[in-house]
Amino acid sequence: MKMEEVTTLSLSEVSEATDTTQARSEILIGGNPTGIIIPGKVLEAAIKIDSRRYLLFVTDDVIFEEMLTLLLLDLSQGVIEELTIGGAYTSGYFENLKVSPHSASFSFIGDATWTVKVSASPIFKLPFSDPRGVSRPMGLRKYIDISATPAPARADGSR
Repeated sequence: MKMEEVTTLSLSEVSEATDTTQARSEILIGGNPTGIIIPGKVLEAAIKIDSRRYLLFVTDDVIFEEMLTLLLLDLSQGVIEELTIGGAYTSGYFENLKVSPHSASFSFIGDATWTVKVSASPIFKLPFSDPRGVSRPMGLRKYIDISATPAPARADGSR
């Protein structure tokens, strides 16, 4: 398993964002529709994990409250994991993506460097083990492990 950034994926907006929902888009591979609909509007980056899995970094193109959604996509199963970085009244820019064979790092909010690793099979997830600013559905399993260095600051600036 060797992670690498790819440019063959793109998004086609299916529905616009509303006051209560994210925009939704269909994933295209090489310009061809996949039938897989995901939350989000702007594909910031796509990383190929293996022959059937991709890690997508998606935003909604919202000026003052941008959040970054990470999606683990399996071409045969659709989205198998989703997590979001950000919060109310925070905004970030996805930048400085660096992909290595087993992880990817990037900047988004604050002065933290975020690092993600994707496991081949689900691993046990401890409650409250993600860095501040990360939200994901409740559950005991995860594929995406995420960390931030230094720890993201609180709203008051403290760590």
